[in-house]
Amino acid sequence: MDRAQKEELVTSLSEVFKNTSVVVVAHYSGLTVAQMSNLRRQMKASGATVKVAKNRLAKIALEGSDVAHVGHLLKGPTIIAYSSDPVAAPKVAVDFAKAHDKFVILGGAFGATALNVDGVKALATMPSLDELRAKLVGLIQAPATKIAQLTTAPAAKLARVFGAYAKENEAA
Repeated sequence: MDRAQKEELVTSLSEVFKNTSVVVVAHYSGLTVAQMSNLRRQMKASGATVKVAKNRLAKIALEGSDVAHVGHLLKGPTIIAYSSDPVAAPKVAVDFAKAHDKFVILGGAFGATALNVDGVKALATMPSLDELRAKLVGLIQAPATKIAQLTTAPAAKLARVFGAYAKENEAA
């Protein structure tokens, strides 16, 4: 890499660190190329991105961002996963770590909040933004359906009462 490429990489990484909501740092030593490609595919499918960058350049890019506190994690062969959805990158990283022993999550950041391994795992268990929206719509629609049921319930009860009287009169 020449100096211009390094400057371009630092600039792009600093933009990423300033604009993403979550960053996950992990060791990937010992993974095969196929496994790394699989990780990249899974991340891309969920709306997240994976970068392997030189630690020194990544530390320079971290300066001045909210996630600068993850700089101490950048030692050895590290990978950086990030996404604008706060759940996407941690969820894929945790699932991938369960399937591959050589992929070790070191920690991460959620905005200005530092996350340890347990914090990343806790973030991964949360529902995604789309799932939360679906639950919210369901909660909003539930009262409307209950109101509709309550307004039709008295008529249904009345019809059952008339039906019961009709059956009594036929039997008598």
